[in-house]
Amino acid sequence: MASRYFAEEDFSCPVCCDIYINPVLLSCSHSVCSACIQRFWENKTLKECPVCRTTSSNDRPPLNLALRNLCESFQQEERQRSSSEDEMVCSDHKEKLKLFCLDDQQLVCLVCRDSRKHSNHRFCPVDEAAMDNKEILKASLERLQEELRKYVKRGQNLCKSAENIKV
Repeated sequence: MASRYFAEEDFSCPVCCDIYINPVLLSCSHSVCSACIQRFWENKTLKECPVCRTTSSNDRPPLNLALRNLCESFQQEERQRSSSEDEMVCSDHKEKLKLFCLDDQQLVCLVCRDSRKHSNHRFCPVDEAAMDNKEILKASLERLQEELRKYVKRGQNLCKSAENIKV
């Protein structure tokens, strides 16, 4: 969820400019990667914030757990988004899959549409095909749920019959 509200810059350490790794919270309320602050303080007599130069009251600042969790969530979402983007690319032409072949029932790119493999086929935009298939699935699901209700009721009746037989 983090990527919907935040950009990568919101999770970047001011020292290394990468996404925070084990961020610590300094007394001035700035956060820095724990390794970055240790390197920054390595040859310094005063333990100061690399952002505002305020002297830190703690040689071992506490881990900023909330920020660490947000960074991990952000990175996980980024990985999922990039892997889903990879899935949305034609394996033959490395083009985005923008069309749905109604004859082959598969996603295709613009190059595939013009190839011999799909000559004389019918196409529609992916979003349109998704909506159509969603309606089909919804109707099928309703039918299956009704069948399930019938089978559950039949099972309950069989259990009652079995109890009556035992009595």
